[in-house]
Amino acid sequence: MELRQLQHFVAVAEEMHFTRAARRVNIVQSALSTSIRALEDELAAKLFMRNTRQVQLTAAGRVFLDKARLALEAVREARDAVAAVQGLTRGRLAIGTVQSLPAFVDLPALLASFHELYPGIEVRLCQGNADHLIDKIRSGAIDLAIVPLIEAPRGIATKMIACEYLVAICSKNHPLAGRTDVPLSAFRDEPFVDFEQAWGTRQLVDTGFRHAGVDRRVAFEVNDLGTLIELVSRGLGMALVPEAIAEAEAETLGVVRLAEPQMCWELAVATLAGGGDEIILDGAPKAFMDLLIAARSVEDEQDEAA
Repeated sequence: MELRQLQHFVAVAEEMHFTRAARRVNIVQSALSTSIRALEDELAAKLFMRNTRQVQLTAAGRVFLDKARLALEAVREARDAVAAVQGLTRGRLAIGTVQSLPAFVDLPALLASFHELYPGIEVRLCQGNADHLIDKIRSGAIDLAIVPLIEAPRGIATKMIACEYLVAICSKNHPLAGRTDVPLSAFRDEPFVDFEQAWGTRQLVDTGFRHAGVDRRVAFEVNDLGTLIELVSRGLGMALVPEAIAEAEAETLGVVRLAEPQMCWELAVATLAGGGDEIILDGAPKAFMDLLIAARSVEDEQDEAA
């Protein structure tokens, strides 16, 4: 059964005349008659009683008319819904983020701008570590995530939006505070405060120390930036964080700049990969991505001007 057959049937049922119905659906009468006969054959039921003077619905035809109208209405609603999503007047956007974004992305301001531009789009936001958010992307629970990544997992496409060198933070009175060109070996006997092992920043730091052949002791594992900074400021350990975060906390923390080779922390937008490894988005996710890239470009230009 084809959609056009339903359209042909409803036209005849409403016009009660094959010639007028044929003009309405813009086909010749013979083709309309053939379409109706094929529909009746498929249903194994007569839908019309017809003679040279009139056309009437059978009992089966009257029942089928109600269902055909519902089916055609559902198709129209589906088309309207797709058009609304494509036109960004309706739809859903689900975003995932890690914590500690404010130094790199003003997400509340970005979401406010997006809502102002597209008030009909429902926006959902969740936080978690990188592995958790990647799983949500794969399951379809979120459209994209803003995460620190060492490398893109299989089936995930990424676009870098920020790149920062890592620096060490410590209490203001720590002997290393304010020093530069400090090798990782200098931290061998220092206690560290770090995120849990599933977090992207933790994986980057672990990899850096492993490549340097330096063992380190993680005394405190936390899952939020605020607790990490508080523990470091009280002298309970050191931590490696992106430079922008260290600069934002410079009044309360000491900063130690690392020797080469420095570790580069990359913040990326991650989503399901398209045919290759590139990001392919449409609708609301693409509109948000475009807005995010534009906002980051403005911030980069301001940083260069400063």
